[in-house]
Amino acid sequence: MTHTTLVAAFALACGIAGAQDTNPPARPAPGGDHMFKMMDTDSDGKVSAAEHAAAVTSMFATMDANSDGKVTAEEMTMAHQKITGRAPAAGEMSAAEKIKVIDANGDGMLTAEEHATGSKTMFERMDGDKDGFLTRAEMAAGHAMKMRKGAQ
Repeated sequence: MTHTTLVAAFALACGIAGAQDTNPPARPAPGGDHMFKMMDTDSDGKVSAAEHAAAVTSMFATMDANSDGKVTAEEMTMAHQKITGRAPAAGEMSAAEKIKVIDANGDGMLTAEEHATGSKTMFERMDGDKDGFLTRAEMAAGHAMKMRKGAQ
């Protein structure tokens, strides 16, 4: 998987994108705190791989409006605010751009497997200290850096 693939994988998993950024922004990126709180189901201040995987499954179901097992760019766009708690920001990757990056079979849609695989890879990449958890800072840094179009 390329770096760009990893970036989009997290974007799809969370409605946000991410990778570890060594220079995190001064303020959290929009939507990041909402996503963190949603994923941190045990309220321990960190997101485990299991919590992340459960959120990814739930998000895919939310995006798959017609329950056909695939998510189109239109479905992803329609679900964005419900998942992230905010409208898409100017300069963010479009749903079609996110899909294209992790669409393993190139059909322009995501299956649950493609979504889960990309999301798992991105979780591992964002886990800067490799402790099996994402902190609020790790998630915010990844979101701020990778939601922008053209981010590598």
